[in-house]
Amino acid sequence: MAHFSREDEAALRAMLRQLFQSVKEKITGAPSLECAEEVLLHLEETDENFHNYEFVKYLRQHICSALGSMIEEEMEKFTSNQNQSEEVGYDTVVQHVSKRTQESKEYKEMMYSLKNVMMVVVESMINKFEEDEIRSEERQKKIQKEKSNSYCTDNCSDSDSSFSQSYKFCQGRLHLILDQLDPGQPKEVRYEALQTLCSAPPSDVLNCENWTTLCEKLTLSLADPDPVFSDRILKFYAQTFTLSPLHMTKEIYISLAKHLELYFLSRENHIPTLSTGIDTANPNMIRLLKKVRLLNEYQKEVPSFWIRHPEKYMEEIVDSTLSLLSVKHDQSHLVPQKILDPIYFLALIDTKAVWFKKWMHAHYSRIAILRLLEKKYKSLITTAVQQCVQYFELCENMKADENLGHSQHCGNKQKTFCYSGRELQYIYFIHSLCLLGRLLIYTQGRKLFPIKLKNRKDSVSLTDLLVLFTQFIYYSPRCPKMTSAARSENYSPASMVTDVLRILCDQKECAIECLYNITVIEALLQPIHNLMKETEASPNYSETALIHIADILARIASVEEGLILLLYGENMNSSEEESPTGAHIIAQFSKKLLDEDISVFSGSKILPVIKGAFISVCRQIYGTCEGLQVLTPYNLHESIAKAWKKTSLLSERIPTPVESFGSVSSISQQSQNIMAWEENLLDDLLNFAVTPKGLLLLQRTGAINECVTFMFSRYAKKLQICRNKKFGYGVMVTQLASTAAGAIALQNSGFISALISELWANLECGSDDVRVTHPRTTPVDPIDRSCQKSFLALVNLLSYPAVYELVGNQGLPTKTEYSLREVPTCVTDIIDRLIILNTEAKIRALFNYEQSHIFGLRLLSVICCDLDTLLLFEAQYQVSELLLNAQEENILETSESHRKFIIDALSVERNHVLVRINLTGGPLERNLPPRMLEKGNDPYSWPMFSSYPVPDCYLPKVTRNAGIRQDNELVKLLLCINISDKQTEWIENCRGQFCKMMKTRPDIISGAVLVELLEKFVFHLSESPSECYFPSVEYTATDANMKNESLSSVQQLGVKMTVRYGKFLNLLKDGAENDLGLVLKHCNRFLKQQQIPIKSSLLCLQGSYAGHDWFVSSLFMIMLGDRQKTFQFLQQFSRLLTSAFLWLPRLHISSHLPMDTIESGIHPIYFCSAHYIEMLLKAEVPLVSSAFHMSGFAPSQICLQWITQCFWNYLDWMEICHYIATCIFLGPDYQVYICIAIFKHLQKDILQHTQTQDLQVFLKEEALHGFRVSDYFEYMEILEQNYRPVLLRDMRSIKIQSTELMGAHS
Repeated sequence: MAHFSREDEAALRAMLRQLFQSVKEKITGAPSLECAEEVLLHLEETDENFHNYEFVKYLRQHICSALGSMIEEEMEKFTSNQNQSEEVGYDTVVQHVSKRTQESKEYKEMMYSLKNVMMVVVESMINKFEEDEIRSEERQKKIQKEKSNSYCTDNCSDSDSSFSQSYKFCQGRLHLILDQLDPGQPKEVRYEALQTLCSAPPSDVLNCENWTTLCEKLTLSLADPDPVFSDRILKFYAQTFTLSPLHMTKEIYISLAKHLELYFLSRENHIPTLSTGIDTANPNMIRLLKKVRLLNEYQKEVPSFWIRHPEKYMEEIVDSTLSLLSVKHDQSHLVPQKILDPIYFLALIDTKAVWFKKWMHAHYSRIAILRLLEKKYKSLITTAVQQCVQYFELCENMKADENLGHSQHCGNKQKTFCYSGRELQYIYFIHSLCLLGRLLIYTQGRKLFPIKLKNRKDSVSLTDLLVLFTQFIYYSPRCPKMTSAARSENYSPASMVTDVLRILCDQKECAIECLYNITVIEALLQPIHNLMKETEASPNYSETALIHIADILARIASVEEGLILLLYGENMNSSEEESPTGAHIIAQFSKKLLDEDISVFSGSKILPVIKGAFISVCRQIYGTCEGLQVLTPYNLHESIAKAWKKTSLLSERIPTPVESFGSVSSISQQSQNIMAWEENLLDDLLNFAVTPKGLLLLQRTGAINECVTFMFSRYAKKLQICRNKKFGYGVMVTQLASTAAGAIALQNSGFISALISELWANLECGSDDVRVTHPRTTPVDPIDRSCQKSFLALVNLLSYPAVYELVGNQGLPTKTEYSLREVPTCVTDIIDRLIILNTEAKIRALFNYEQSHIFGLRLLSVICCDLDTLLLFEAQYQVSELLLNAQEENILETSESHRKFIIDALSVERNHVLVRINLTGGPLERNLPPRMLEKGNDPYSWPMFSSYPVPDCYLPKVTRNAGIRQDNELVKLLLCINISDKQTEWIENCRGQFCKMMKTRPDIISGAVLVELLEKFVFHLSESPSECYFPSVEYTATDANMKNESLSSVQQLGVKMTVRYGKFLNLLKDGAENDLGLVLKHCNRFLKQQQIPIKSSLLCLQGSYAGHDWFVSSLFMIMLGDRQKTFQFLQQFSRLLTSAFLWLPRLHISSHLPMDTIESGIHPIYFCSAHYIEMLLKAEVPLVSSAFHMSGFAPSQICLQWITQCFWNYLDWMEICHYIATCIFLGPDYQVYICIAIFKHLQKDILQHTQTQDLQVFLKEEALHGFRVSDYFEYMEILEQNYRPVLLRDMRSIKIQSTELMGAHS
């Protein structure tokens, strides 16, 4: 820049000229100098040729030469200083480098030199411009000498408001134009005046003092019959709308609206009637439609900027618009035919009322519109409702006329288009429909109802309007052809109404007030009612109408309030026989569709679409626990499975396309349709797996493997699980993993392998696309955030049924070397590579040994909270021994007599796991060491150990005095029991006394008194035929017969754990281990008498019960180690229904269950108790239910774990006794109520851990602190009153065979 020559200056001038020449139109059209500057500043955004201008290229080259090297250095410095694990965002780099560049010395020097050069060039251009301007003025003076008196040259005011100074517009000139626009002036004079006005900057015209007078003149001139003159005025209006600010365009808009209002009110104008229609070839109609279109274009644009101006401007625009649209012609006796009102013409221009949609979008304008509609222009809403009512009456009267509203041409061969009266009525109806639909979204809009109509006795309420809308879907004839066949569907009444109802469904408050109404639901279901009757008089509904209805019903069913209305109607206590609710009708219709039992649709090409639409509604219903309860009698799972198998066979039979036959496309389309229908049916079946009982039904269909494979294919493609589902695959996977068959299906589908591969990539390998220049940071948390999702997924997956199927009877691989590229693919590999690191080869094979091993130990800690899993791992892998050995290796020997443990992350984690898996007890019965170090001189005060027993500090002293004492109140209760003769009265009296004591003095229900009370109560129940559920079984085996019996390794370890816990509580003595073993052997043989052999690929069904019998162990401790009392009690207890839900091995492959239930491997605890826990949780503690869904975790899994191990490690011993006693005394349904009470107790913690995204870990690892069964006794009694009939009925139905069940439903 130091050597700036004249050639450079000339070149820069040429570049600037090219730039200004290219943007001349944009700059001259700017209303002010500031606007012109804004145009130039944003030129890059608005001009696609911006980077092609020579001046822009010159600037870019100059910046690169001056700052290029500095910018590159700054980018390198910034990127090299980053130590993040992920690549820095592009925007961050740009912001940093830009800031540093602008602060640099080089930048300031470049700007200074560039400014000096540009000042020289601009000054040169200005001088040249002034010379040209002087010459131009001299020429103008010579030409305009004769007219010099008419021009004012002193007080011109356009210098501030127009970039272009071509026009010197002033007050004198405006006066002249006002005179020349007078209707009495010659045509040529008026043309010239209007041409001058159009050429002048609109802002200058509107800023003149006489603008109001000019506006009145323009309004009058709009009515000029001369088409050329009228077009020029409209051009001026359009130009003003485009280039002027709101306070100016508002005046023009109001004048145009006022002109149209006067035009329609004038009797002199020939406004067409409804019978004659509108001929768009008529010049008068063309001009009128142009004016309305210009008005509508501004209506659609003005909401984008009127918020930046005073509210009065917006209100004036709204008021003038509503005033125009409210114009009505008085239909006197002199005018027998209806004259078209302005709204007909607006509807013709903007059929879907887009203008109203935009005006109602913002609260700023909406409140003004609704206020004016309520106070001044309610007639506009009234006429819209009236139009809808009239159209419906027309539809009813002309159902047979398929050509209703079809467009007609004026003449046989004319090319002009005419809108008939019927078409105009239909267009106005569509406009009214859209306007009312938008109005109903808002609370104040709904408050405008009810509407009183002429010639109608009753007012039209909100419900009446929604019913009317619904009837349009299936009563309207085929839609008229608007302008082309392609657009006809968009304007059909069914499509338009469906769009409106969809919007209403998406607004919850609006949907509750408008749609969740039994009258509206009945209107939606009316065509289904009629079709199921299949009478000759039943209407012939279109398939499209039914698809629309199904769509709306599915949206209603996806929301809790709508679902309840469909399930129970308005009266939740009414029976199905009295009046079948919407859910029953939909299920019946869907079943008929699946069975192809409706002749109306036989041969229909879109029958699968109709089926899919209605099954989608059912899916929203049976995807919930309460919905499945209602739909179970219809066996929809069987009908869907049958349809899927049929479709699957069809897809296999599709011939290979042969090109020579010309049928490739048709066969391909047929194949795609069949495959889509097959996938749709699989998706429908898969959604049964969302609930415990639904998963049992899915398992019975035999399609679980195909469904899970389909689920994994969608998961791998990152597709949504299904429409209207708010959360992802977590809950469904958790439900599947809670059952043996589900776990195997997940493994076979490849889901588990993909999950473990993803985990390994995050834990060990990292992402391939992360640049090497940004190494990964060292994780601060025990489990890095990148691995948290995989960790939770494994926690969800590894419930005991899944663990037993996936790793049961499987040893670890014995390898001397592991390749660094060897990626685990199964659960056994994860155990081998992350948990049991007992060889140097395994340690060397890990890139991040400490982090990966901590991950494995954390996973072990969580899954071993399930005591059956813990015993399995101990039996197969000797986990505790391996951890003790690892601790031993972590000892630092300072001298021969002094040894210290090295405290690091791994030793602290191992210490925690060792204490957790060795000690048994509730929140007050064991002390678990922390996982984190503390601040201070002693960061870890808890003693570590490398051999058993566990140090005493982990055993609280307070639990050792669990004394066994008699209580006077209970002694009196037992005496009363002996005196009473009536068995039924005694049972009820005993239950009453038990409830009383649980509420007042729960701590005394323990020890020997509890033993005697349980014995007597169960004895009396087993002697009462009405209380017995299972038949009595003769058992004659003695202790001597048990010599050849053996316990599994899991049971043996369970016996040791039980005895260790019992001794800690002072409940068991030496020798208890043999006695408990003997009781278990007797139980095995006793239950085996009631079992049936079964051939199954499921490991859990191959032999005895897979886990330990925690109920028998608990009972043995309650009976204080007395094996005779324990087994005698179990024999009597086995006859009661409660035994099915407390004593899990009781129904293992039991002959009392239906065969399909046995083959599923799913226990009634899961498909009955856990199912109702989820159902009641949603009703009683909805926030907790939502938290589970958001966390991708199912309540059923944790409840199954709690119940299976009788709450061991979760409750203190006293509460475990109360849990068992409560279920025995008050019934098996109390098992469900206690779980609900626990969730209610934990609500605050559950919501907190949902936010921290570790709900699964919290529920599995943490004991139930502060929970006492007695504290929630009154709450559980309320639950009993509300739910007992339903729960007990379902619990009692577990013994019913499938054939009996089907017969009962039919």
